[in-house]
Parts: sequence; C-alpha cells; structure tokens
Amino acid sequence: MDSSSEVPDQLFSLSSIEIIAHTPEPIPIPIPIPIPIPIPESTSAPSLTSNPNPSPVQFFPFSVPKKPRRGPPQRGSARTSFHILPPPLPPHYLSSDTTTITATNVSNNNFSHPSSSSSSMLNPNNYSLPDFSDEIIVINKESTAEALIALSAGFPADSLTDEEIEAGVVSVVGGIEQVNYTIIRNHIIAKWRENISNWVNKEMFINSIPKHCNSLLNSAYNYLVSHGYINFGVAPAIKEKIPAEPSKPSIVIIGAGLSGLAAARQLMRFGFKVTVLEGRKRAGGRVYTKRMEGGGGNKVSAAADLGGSVLTGTLGNPLGILARQLGHSLHKVRDKCPLYQMDGKPVDLDLDRKVETAFNRLLDKASRLRQLMGDVSVDVSLGAALETFRQVYDDAVNGEEMNLFNWHCANLEYANAGLLSKLSLAFWDQDDPYDMGGDHCFLPGGNGRLVQALAENVQILYDKTVHTIRYGSDGVQVIAGNQVFEGDMALCTIPLGVLKSGSVKFIPELPQRKLDGMKRLGYGLLNKVAMLFPYVFWEMDLDTFGHLTDDASTRGEFFLFYSYSPVAGGPLVIALVAGEAAHKFESMPPTDAVTKVLQILKGIYEPRGINVPEPIQTVCTRWGSDPFCLGSYSNVAVGASGDDYDIMAESVGDGRLFFAGEATNRRYPATMHGAFLSGLREAANMSRYARTRAMRMKVNRNPSKNAYSCASLLADLFREPDLEFGSFSVILGRKNVDPKSTAILRVTFNEPRKKNLEGSKPNQKHSHKVLFQQLQSHFNQQQQLHVYTLLSEQQALELREVRGGDEMRLNYLCENLGVKLVGRKGLGPTADSLIASIRAERGHRKPASTSVALKSGGRGASKLKTGNLKQKLVRRAKVVSNNNKLVPPPSSNMIIGNTLASELNMNTVNSNKIVAPPISEIVNGIASEEFMTTNQTPQSISGSGQYQHDGMTQ
Repeated sequence: MDSSSEVPDQLFSLSSIEIIAHTPEPIPIPIPIPIPIPIPESTSAPSLTSNPNPSPVQFFPFSVPKKPRRGPPQRGSARTSFHILPPPLPPHYLSSDTTTITATNVSNNNFSHPSSSSSSMLNPNNYSLPDFSDEIIVINKESTAEALIALSAGFPADSLTDEEIEAGVVSVVGGIEQVNYTIIRNHIIAKWRENISNWVNKEMFINSIPKHCNSLLNSAYNYLVSHGYINFGVAPAIKEKIPAEPSKPSIVIIGAGLSGLAAARQLMRFGFKVTVLEGRKRAGGRVYTKRMEGGGGNKVSAAADLGGSVLTGTLGNPLGILARQLGHSLHKVRDKCPLYQMDGKPVDLDLDRKVETAFNRLLDKASRLRQLMGDVSVDVSLGAALETFRQVYDDAVNGEEMNLFNWHCANLEYANAGLLSKLSLAFWDQDDPYDMGGDHCFLPGGNGRLVQALAENVQILYDKTVHTIRYGSDGVQVIAGNQVFEGDMALCTIPLGVLKSGSVKFIPELPQRKLDGMKRLGYGLLNKVAMLFPYVFWEMDLDTFGHLTDDASTRGEFFLFYSYSPVAGGPLVIALVAGEAAHKFESMPPTDAVTKVLQILKGIYEPRGINVPEPIQTVCTRWGSDPFCLGSYSNVAVGASGDDYDIMAESVGDGRLFFAGEATNRRYPATMHGAFLSGLREAANMSRYARTRAMRMKVNRNPSKNAYSCASLLADLFREPDLEFGSFSVILGRKNVDPKSTAILRVTFNEPRKKNLEGSKPNQKHSHKVLFQQLQSHFNQQQQLHVYTLLSEQQALELREVRGGDEMRLNYLCENLGVKLVGRKGLGPTADSLIASIRAERGHRKPASTSVALKSGGRGASKLKTGNLKQKLVRRAKVVSNNNKLVPPPSSNMIIGNTLASELNMNTVNSNKIVAPPISEIVNGIASEEFMTTNQTPQSISGSGQYQHDGMTQ
C-alpha cells in the first residue's frame, strides 16, 4: 500500500518520544509540553518562574528509522526534530476569538507576559490586547499531525526551507509571521493529502484562517501550487485545469524522461506552450518497461523494468502519489534476502551477520576519518579508506569472509552506480539526510504506467536527436537534425553522461563553473539481465536473493537477483550487474551472459531437486552504450561535492536555458523521484522568470507612460514595504541573495508623527534637524511628500538600527551614507527596472516580501541531521508495466514558438541516424545480430528460446 499521501505512520510515547504504533489515517496527536504554566490565582499574576523568557515553540527530537539495506534488522536511526506549538495559555490570555493566542511578542520571538500588578492584570478594563498580527494562530487541534504530514512531504515541521526563504514567503524570517505561515502551510498540505485526486482551492481555507493572516494564506497557497507541492499529478480533477489554449510564452523541453514530463505538465497548466523533443521512439528516458512474452501454446508474459525500478521510500514520494491517483497499489520489497555461495550453498547466517557488522563498522570508521581529515578527505576515495581499515582491523581474513565483504562492496557500488575507488570519501552519501521514509516498493505492472499517464496529451516529437542549443537574451533555438525549434525558454533534461561526452553543443558555451561541476560529478553504470521462464521455480516468499563470487573484479556480476513474479504478471527474474562488472558486461556476448545466469540459478536450485528450465525470452541492457544516456545515474566522485548538483541546476542566459534531471537534484540524486521533483522545480523557476520579463516588457513597451506606470507601481509596492521604521520605508527584491543588492528607500513627510518608542531623545545638535523641520513645515498644507533614494539592503538595515528618531536617521542617511534624496523621477532607469522586477517577483499575492538581508534570524533546517556515515540505502531495481502504451509521435510539421518547425532539407543527414546498440536473437541455438537506427520502427520480438538486447538503463 502506498503511504506517500498518508500521515506518517507514527504515534508518540510521551515518555520516550519513540514510534510505538501505526495508523493509516490522520489523527490529532496532542502532545502536552512539560513546562509548568500555573493558573493564576486571584491574588497573583501568572508567571513562568522556571523560564522567564520561554520560547514560543518547544523542541522535541524523535527517531525516524532509516530503511534497512536488506533483510537484517535496522542498525540505527537518523535523528530529526520538529517544534511543537506551545500549550494553551490561561483563559485571560486568549482573545474572544478562540482561534488565536494573543500574548506574543514579535520583536524577540518570545511569549511576553504583561509586567503589571496582579490586580491590574486580572482587571479586563486594564488589560490591553495586542495587535492580532502578533499572535500565533490555532487553526485546529491537529497541528501536530499536520506538521508530521508536512515533514513527510519534505518540509521542516516548524520552519522554512531555503527555497521558501528565497521565494520570500514571509517578510521577516524567524518571527511570529513565520510561525503562522508554517502552520498555514502545513494545514494546506495536510488537506490536499487527505484526497490527492482533488484540486484544492484557496477559498477552502478562508473561513479557517484568521483574516489578519490572509496574506500568509495567499503566500503559502501560491508557493505550494507554483512549486508543485499540491495540486500536481494525473488525476482527472488536476488534468482538467490545463487550459485548452496556451496564453503564455513558448517553451522547448529536451527529453521526455520523468523530469521533462513533470515540467511539461506543470508548465502546460500554467498556460505555457510546451513542445517536448525526444531522441528515442518512446517516452520515459531511463525509465523503461519492456513487455516480455512467449511460450507458444502456454503463453506467458511479464512486464520488466529495465531502467529505474524501485520507489525508494513512499513517505512524500511524488511517484507514490501518482500511483495512488491512478489507482495502483504498491508492492513492498521484502527485507528477506538470503545469500548463496559460489557452489550454490546458503551462506551461514551467523557469518553473514558477522561480516555485515564488520562492514558497517568500517563505514563508521571511515565517517570518523573524514571528520578528522577535514578538507583533505575531498581527494580521498571511499574504497581506499575501507580497504585500509579492513587490513588494519583484520576484517574478512579468510576466503568466505572476503567473498561476503566483496558482496557488500558490490551492493554499495550498485546503490551509487559507481566504483568505490572513485566515490568521494567526504561526500559520497551527502544525500542520506534527505532519504524519504517508508518502504522501498515496486509498482505492479511497471513504472511505464506512470510514464504513460504523464505523457498523455503532451506534445512530444519523437526521433528528434538534439545536437545544438543556442540561447540568448531574445530566446532559444534547439536544433535536432535539420530542424530548428524556437522558443522563449528551453529546459535541458539531457542525462549527465551525454553532457559529459560533449555531443551536444551549447552556443554560447556554458559557463566554466557549470562545465567544471559537470566534470567533477561521477556518472556510473548498472546493467540488468531479465529472464522470462515458463513457470516459477524459486521461492515466492522473497523478492531478492544474492550470489557471491571469489573475484573482487567481478564481485558485482549477477550479485543480486529480483523475483518479479509478484508484480510483473509472470515468472520473471532479473539479475543485476554493478560496479566494474557492469562495464565489462557492455561487451559480453549475450549468450555468455545467459549461460552464466543459468549456471548460478541451477547451482542454487538443482541440488534441492528443483529443475531450472530454459528461459523463454531474455533481455540484456547496455545502458553504457545507449547514445541517449551513456550510463545509468550520477554519484559524487572524488573531488566533487553536493554543491556540484546545485551548479548543474543553475540556469544560464539570464533565465533562458534551464536544467533538470536526477543529476541536478542535490537531495535526491540517482532516483526517479529526484528527476520528477527537479522537473517541478524548474517549472516554477521558468514561470517566475517569465513573469519578471513580462513585467519589464510592459514597462518598456510604452515609454510615454513609463513615468506614470513606475510611479503607480512604486506606490503599490510601498503600501506593503519590506522594512518600515518611523517615516522611512524600504522595498527589497526577494531573489537577490547579496546583501549589497539595491533597495529603494522612501522618506515620507507630513504624516502623523509616531510616538518615539526607542527610548532615546533626538540629538538637538545634529545638523539636519532644521532641514527636517523645514521640510515638514513647508509641506504642512500638502497631503504628503515622498522623497526617495537607492541604497543597499545592508545600508537599509544599518539605517533601521540608528537610534534617536527620524532626525538622527536623516542625519545618518545624508552624512554617513552620503546619499541624495530625490523625487521619483530622479531615481532613473535603474530604479525603474528594479521596480518592475520586484513587482513581478511579488506576482499577484499580497505581502510576503523578504530578502536575504533579513534572514539573519536563521534558516529553516529542511533536512534531517545524521551524525555518522550510514550504510547507503539500497536503490533496489524494479519492475514495470504491462500497459506501456506510448503517445504516438505528432506530426513534425507544426508551429513551435510562433515559428514553423519543418524539414529544412528533405534528405535525412547522417547525424540524424543514431545507431542504437545491437539487437541479438537466439532462435534454435543460432545467434544473429542486426542494427537498428532511430528512423526505423521498433520491432516486437517474442517467441520461444529468444534473446533480445535493449540498450536501456538501471
């Protein structure tokens, strides 16, 4: 059962805060906080003597067990935490509106209790309620359960992600506004997760959110929708939201894999014109479900996942949500995984546990070593560290123990699609803190079912092998063969292996920073042998079993088997080839591969009197030879770090060319859901850039109206400034993370003077006091006077901290900062561009401006913290669908980006004939080979005793 959209299966014990039970439905989880808050008596005011400055949120750690690598029990848990809202205050601290708690101080982010006498405290006439904006809201009694749902969706339960901070969802990070925002955000996520097949409207929450928090509701809802955290997928109610006629700029997406399809559907719903170019004759990329069948009169069939196959964690996994929307259940990969020696005998369980414990101990030692080495560990491989420790501590000293040790090494190489000798000791497991909770699962029928649903009604042009991408300030041109496709923006989802090969030319060349990151990251290989048998002869109570070898160089050759019969629809077994063996397998004759796999299976089962029949059909992958991927998935190689994934994700060309795919996702690299999420991420980024450009074009299109337009926009922006102190107010751009970035300051004269709350008197001697008073007096009969200047965000913050009132600030502004105050027209074109940019960033929502300069209050920790280096979670191979119907390729003569994309040359050039890996057949013991080009129709090969080779992934 897929639990990706359920409440995390956790209840808490108040004594241990450990997981003690499971429940399939969201329920309230009240957790009293052990801070004594005495009920006030008639003679004394309430107080918190044990903590004079209590925090508004209390911190409680709890354990989230990490997925075990295989059958043996879990060996540890990753520690994470979330904050619980404070307990209810005594009755007189509550407003008449029971949805809010009133006594909260914003400035220090603490609960503040009135410091008056007991008699005045208890006298309602003497007690003054603070502004509602200073309150922590209470939407319902299920805030803890909703926080857990948000946690499972990848959000910190009570703080902001870096992405939210950058998006400017709140004006000040770390204050009460943030607390209320996270409560609202968690509530929206939880409501959608209750029924992921429905479209959630913002109006559904109007009545449950206090009116003074409407701006936060707008901010949270718009963020969650635009970034694909709610209202995404393939449910009918969501698909019908795609407009029939696109109204926004055109976008070209290169690649119809999971990232490209995710971005395409999201952008289509945003109203963009989207065209997807795919080099293969099918969608899915490295996710490929092959229909295998044969057997003559006793026909059998099965769906084999030759590429991405395992959903690695279901809590918050968007692919699990897609499966539920389609009505597909998930099959949990069972932990039982027996190992067999070379002669087919089972490995002694005690010896297995001993070597596994030793292996994990060496990983822990490697973790401590990298901490001691510091930056030097970047240049050391994980394999070198493990082998050194193995020799020092005399682990795996005899032959059988060494074979077991090598099996665990092969398993680790499988999880990373790379050789241990090339993995970075410092950062090979940098994504572990983000691993999704829940079971590892297969999708019955195969992941092709997800691909088919995502590709529905998406304009995909097949057999379009892109070789050149031009980008500039006026748009993009994507060239495939002799065809040119133009658009306002392009999304490149080309696999890292192809980018590394240099077969795609970028004009202008990509920035050196991106080229260097591309070079540093590793890109490994995993191959498979899928065998369809006439019947099941292996145990049905297990999903995996392993096989040992005595040669370290071939330790990954058929080291792990998957029993797909429970999910494939037929008697199917898949053998995995990892590490160095995966590269050798690329050139291994298919008949040799089949012979070796059969020898292993016969060695295991025939001594038990079980006959192993000849396979009806066999398929071998050659992902390293596939020109459209040249490998399987990425890893952090020696010299690389997680930062390189972020570099790969950076857009270029001032928001014209974007990048998505598993190798651009720092948190979830080398996973199917990582690819999918990267597509949603870039859809949000592309939409944001499009809005910004549209606003700038609107300003520039009417020069005669620029002054009026900018004045009107500026007035609108200053209605909700990012900073406001005295007669000074500031608006800031959200996007720029540099505290030196430009801000606009406005000084307002002839407005009601605000009471001086700063505790200091104005300096009577400062030189600008007379100027300030003269300006106030001169415009006394006017409504208001606004004067402006440009300064940096850092200078604005410094100005805010000046004590002594507006006169002292004006003196500091003119003398210390040396700025000149002007009218709006005096700001110049730089300010006009900044005004348009800030307006576009804010979009149509009300407040919620922020800037990095305001973020000193701390960033929301969006990842779980782990202390030691843990065994890498196995990304087990997986089965795919029996209904893998692809969308037929649309006509190649169509309008793309307002330009007719047609054949410039009716003769197909040689570069358009990409030769795919050979297809080999074994019929009646005779092997023959042929080559297939991409302009040929794929053939369905079936029949008894047949072998087919396909060059696909994972």
